Amino acid sequence: MGKTELYSLYKGFLDCICLCLSRGNDEAAAVNERDTENGHLIYKSGDILEDRYEIVDTLGEGTFGKVVQCLDHGRGGSQVALKIIKNLEKYREAAKLEVNVLEKISEKDPHNKHHCVQMLDWFNYYGHVCISFELLSLSTFDFLKANNFLPYPINQIRRMAHQICHAVRFLHDNKLTHTDLKPENILFVNSDYSLVYNAEKKCNERRINDTTVRLVDFGSATFDHEHHSAVISTRHYRAPEVILELGWSHPCDVWSIGCILFEYYEGFTLFQTHDNKEHLAMMERIQGPIPQRMIQRSRKQRYFHRGRLDWNECSKAGRYVKAKCKPLRKYLLSHGTEHHQFFDLLERMLEYEPSKRISLSSALRHPFFLPLDYMARHYFSGQCVLLC
Repeated sequence: MGKTELYSLYKGFLDCICLCLSRGNDEAAAVNERDTENGHLIYKSGDILEDRYEIVDTLGEGTFGKVVQCLDHGRGGSQVALKIIKNLEKYREAAKLEVNVLEKISEKDPHNKHHCVQMLDWFNYYGHVCISFELLSLSTFDFLKANNFLPYPINQIRRMAHQICHAVRFLHDNKLTHTDLKPENILFVNSDYSLVYNAEKKCNERRINDTTVRLVDFGSATFDHEHHSAVISTRHYRAPEVILELGWSHPCDVWSIGCILFEYYEGFTLFQTHDNKEHLAMMERIQGPIPQRMIQRSRKQRYFHRGRLDWNECSKAGRYVKAKCKPLRKYLLSHGTEHHQFFDLLERMLEYEPSKRISLSSALRHPFFLPLDYMARHYFSGQCVLLC
């Protein structure tokens, strides 16, 4: 081969590399134009994804990405919620795990009877995993906030609690732990409300018309056989076995539900803290001393001294905990039977020892829920009479 031929071959090779680099730069530029610096998809109202999902509005934003309201033209223009995951590898991988959980839920609950949000579809859009869901309404936290943190009535708490316990029991029966239960992850199907005058507070309050809820956000849900992260749950709903690094399973969800129900009842968070030792001090103030067996097994021995929590009640933090917390039964708003039944259920859900904590199957048989069983029996007997 002569010099001329070699030169032509070499030049062609260089041109090919430059073309590939140019295409790569063009694609990178296109991605940069499509995404924000931190990986969010850039969009506007009216944009259509996959020739199907027409974006109407933004519903919310989290560390994972954003949730938008869309018209699904593949379903006759019905309204759906579309979760758009950030175009970053760690969030993509987490989203694929969530899709796996949601597919399992759909497989085990095809008729949507177990109060878990239903995934309708999922797809990859230029590096963004997108998951479509039935469109729901306000979270139980957002409704509480909009209502100036006035508590839910006890009869509404009963109906919401029953659905939450039912949904999470369904997960546990299918070898799943949600691991991130909180009021923000429980959404009303319809958050329409009526205004009712509150004589005690001397103001109008919002009263939800329909207490039907759905459990959402399965991004941290973990199968029994999968690796269990050391730290799970949003701080205020974190079980003692998680803080003490004793290992965790289904009972950690039950603890979270107890914290959620307390919040519905009082209108404020039970454990308002951001520090592990302070959190444990609050638990002791509310539920009594942490069991010795748990202390001895804990990997967090620095929190303890001579088998007791190393806590100074006279310090600034100690005074804060003393002012903020009191024994659980002292939070009763009424001495009616249903209120005492409710607190009995809370005490069983907030049992320190995971092995002694009430299971959700047992919780659903608790006397607090008996009025719902009575109403169901009355309804079906009435239907039977009508049919006969």
